[in-house]
Amino acid sequence: MQLLLLSNSTSPQGFLTHALPAITEWAGPATENARVLFVPYAGVTRTWDAYETLVADALRPVGLDVHSLHREATPLEAIARATHIVVGGGNTFALVRQLRQTGQLAAIAERVRSGGARYLGWSAGANLACPRLSTSNDMPIVDPLGFDTLGLVPFQINPHYTEAHPEGHRGETRQQRLREFALLNPGVAVLGLPEGTGLRVDADNYTLLGDTQTPARWFTDAEAPAILPMGAWKF
Repeated sequence: MQLLLLSNSTSPQGFLTHALPAITEWAGPATENARVLFVPYAGVTRTWDAYETLVADALRPVGLDVHSLHREATPLEAIARATHIVVGGGNTFALVRQLRQTGQLAAIAERVRSGGARYLGWSAGANLACPRLSTSNDMPIVDPLGFDTLGLVPFQINPHYTEAHPEGHRGETRQQRLREFALLNPGVAVLGLPEGTGLRVDADNYTLLGDTQTPARWFTDAEAPAILPMGAWKF
C-alpha cells in the first residue's frame, strides 16, 4: 500500500502547501493518467462542492485532476476505478457515517488494500485509515453506526497532537486523554502526529515526515509516551 497520512492541511503558507513535496512523492510518476477521487464527507460547515474546489486547486500544481465522490452517479464504480483516493479533514464522525451508510467504507478499504489506489488523508482522513474511530479529536455530532474504520495501518493515530496546556484550563491534556485510551485498550498503540507532520507508508516501510519542534509521540500504555524522531521508523 501507498499511504500518506497528514496531521493537518493548513499552514501559514496556505492549504496543503506545506505538504506538496510529500504529496508529489506519494502521487507517483504517472499523474497524467491518474483517476483522483476526493472524499468530502468530513466537511460540515463547508459544503462538499466548495471543498472539492479547494482541494482541486491545491493539488493542481502536483498534476492531479481531482473529482469529488459526491458528484459520481455510480460512486462504488468510481471507487473501483480510482488510482488515488484523497480524504479530507473535518468531522470524522460525519465522514464515517456517510461512508458506512453508502457502502463506500468497505469499497475504499478493498481498493486501497489491494494496491489499486494510493491513499492520502489529513486530520479526519488520517483517522479513517486507523482500525477504529477511537482517537479522533472530534465531537460525535452524529452516530457513526459503528467504530470500525479502514484499518490500513495497525495502530491508531491522533492528528493535531499537542502538549499545549493553556493557563487556567482545568480539563485533561491531550496526553492524558491518549493515556486513558492506552490503559483501557491494551495492545493498541497510538501515534500522536503534531501539526506539520505526517506518516508515509510504502508497503511495510514507515517514515515520519515533517520539521517541527514538537516530536511525534508513541503511546503503548498509560505511562508517558515515547518520543519519535522524524525519519524512517520501525514499530
